[in-house]
Amino acid sequence: MTRILGVDEAGRGAVIGPLIVAGALIDEKDEGKLIEIGVKDSKLLTHKKRGELHQQLGQILAESRLEVISAAEIDSSKEEGINLNELEAIKSSEIINNLKPDTAFIDAVDTTPLKYKGRLVNHLSVDPKLVIEHKADSTYPIVSAASILAKEAREDAISELKKKVGDFGSGYPSDPLTKEFLTRWLNEHNSFPTWVRHSWKTISTKLGNKTQKNLEEYK
Repeated sequence: MTRILGVDEAGRGAVIGPLIVAGALIDEKDEGKLIEIGVKDSKLLTHKKRGELHQQLGQILAESRLEVISAAEIDSSKEEGINLNELEAIKSSEIINNLKPDTAFIDAVDTTPLKYKGRLVNHLSVDPKLVIEHKADSTYPIVSAASILAKEAREDAISELKKKVGDFGSGYPSDPLTKEFLTRWLNEHNSFPTWVRHSWKTISTKLGNKTQKNLEEYK
């Protein structure tokens, strides 16, 4: 029996909350069921439709796995010289090693798929066929399935965080609500919590400006 795996992520460019890497494993004979239920790249789905598909995937997939990378882990990895592409390759390889597919379809995050393949191979203890492409989540239903798993998990994490700290929008730096929330938080607390990615330029600039302002006040 041939088993295929799709790997994708959600929250890569966010400044608030985790990056989620998801693996969706299916028996190849069942792959057609993904197309039948209308699986597609999670970015093309409404919130309602994505939730419905997420439930259906639980009955179709052989296995699935999530790797949750916190903002704090992203920051500490960067301090250790591990960039986001390498960190994502490490987490994706953990999924592949755990689920042991015959073939793995993966959305490439490096500028070239070949470069990302090199990162992955360094961390693999199994030897599946690797199909690594840009926009794999739009091309392969099993990667679309993984994108749905990742997006739903990220949405759940963000929803829980908002219950504790209030509405901050999408958590992406281009979101005006997110920018407003971060500015207000910094003004009130003089620093950012661990669920904000301190290593992001958006944040380091804000912190730098705040420090400079405080220094000028004491001149």
